[in-house]
Amino acid sequence: MIRTRQRGVALLVAIVIFAVATLLAAAITYSKAMTARRAAGTFTLEQALQAGMAAEALASIALEQDGSEAQTETSQEWAQVQQPVELEGTGVWIAAQVEDIGGRFNLNSVVKWDDKNKTFIGDQHQTDIFRKLLVDLDIDQRYADLLVDWIDPDIAPSGSSGGEDTLYLSQVPPYRPPNTFITHSSELLALPGFGRDNYRKIAPYVTALPYDTPLNVCTASGLVLDVSRNDPVNESEFRGMDLPQQREKGCFPVKTVYTGVLTDPLKSEVLGRVEEKSSWFRLRTNIRIGTAEFVLYSVLFREGTNKVRTVQRSFGSE
Repeated sequence: MIRTRQRGVALLVAIVIFAVATLLAAAITYSKAMTARRAAGTFTLEQALQAGMAAEALASIALEQDGSEAQTETSQEWAQVQQPVELEGTGVWIAAQVEDIGGRFNLNSVVKWDDKNKTFIGDQHQTDIFRKLLVDLDIDQRYADLLVDWIDPDIAPSGSSGGEDTLYLSQVPPYRPPNTFITHSSELLALPGFGRDNYRKIAPYVTALPYDTPLNVCTASGLVLDVSRNDPVNESEFRGMDLPQQREKGCFPVKTVYTGVLTDPLKSEVLGRVEEKSSWFRLRTNIRIGTAEFVLYSVLFREGTNKVRTVQRSFGSE
């Protein structure tokens, strides 16, 4: 009887040990598999980054070659779409396109430098333009004042719809406005209630660049051209035009045509804010490695010497 009990205990101990060993083996195997997957994912992401940097180099060459031109327009080499091509012997495919973001409304331009007080203050002209853009896109125009307060360094609300710390500390969760320039147009989503739907509407028309960057009339969309002229007499001249066809042979509209219908002081104001040449571009690179696909967005800056450098990169988000 005693021997039978001992054999039963021994068998139970053996089963427990076997179960523990099985669990340990499974945990070790799973851990090794996940480590291998993470390593493969990291390696693939690094491959994608290197491929994106190769696309940046090609885009830089095209931008540098066209940098000596008097105008930046869409018939030049930099604006041509790069169809999918394999990086020889790597199995990595890339497709790329460069966009002139100097042809978008610059969100940071709603403030200007006040030399008298040595600080940045709201720019009423540019704020009115942003307000027009919001109205045309069926977005609440109160976000124009909110954007000014998001950027300007003071803590006093702008206009009747502005908001500073008190407004943002009442949000869930609470936060504060940065009171400095934004670095990406997606910061609009931080304005109370702005939301994804509004951002999808406005994203193709706005960017975040140094506050004094001029608008390139040669590449701007019809909507941006109309609102940026800020002309109450003629508010919809360009949005109905077939601009791609007009631009097949060169810049359209040139500055003289764009401002020709305006009178001073509005004409002088607009002339000081538009150009026919750009320094800021965005490269979108689609990368495919096996079954994995990546999208790399690169902001490129062309200096006065025509040398091009990468200022910002982001995977999967404009």
